[in-house]
Amino acid sequence: MDGWDVFWLVAAGVVIAATLAVAVTLLVKLVRARRLLGATGIPMSSKVLFWASVVYLVSPVDLLPDPVLLDDIGFLLVALRSLHKAAERAGVTGRVRPEGGPDAVGGPLG
Repeated sequence: MDGWDVFWLVAAGVVIAATLAVAVTLLVKLVRARRLLGATGIPMSSKVLFWASVVYLVSPVDLLPDPVLLDDIGFLLVALRSLHKAAERAGVTGRVRPEGGPDAVGGPLG
């Protein structure tokens, strides 16, 4: 192996590690955002945008080839931001009460 082979191997490893870090972060945000989908007061358009981005993420049809996930990640980030902004405007938080009462997804916890 010469110097360039090692360089490209390390560069590929860094790109793969960065992609996995972004994917894990988005997965955590998706799980947290799922709680908001059942809340009332959030416009249906924000919920539909979220589900459309999830469908686009797993669909084989993309604007960019699949190894380049920039379009998928970008669309998902826009949908998550829209969902969270709509939840803020509606006064809904994604936090769940420990006792899981009737207001499991609701206003600020007191």
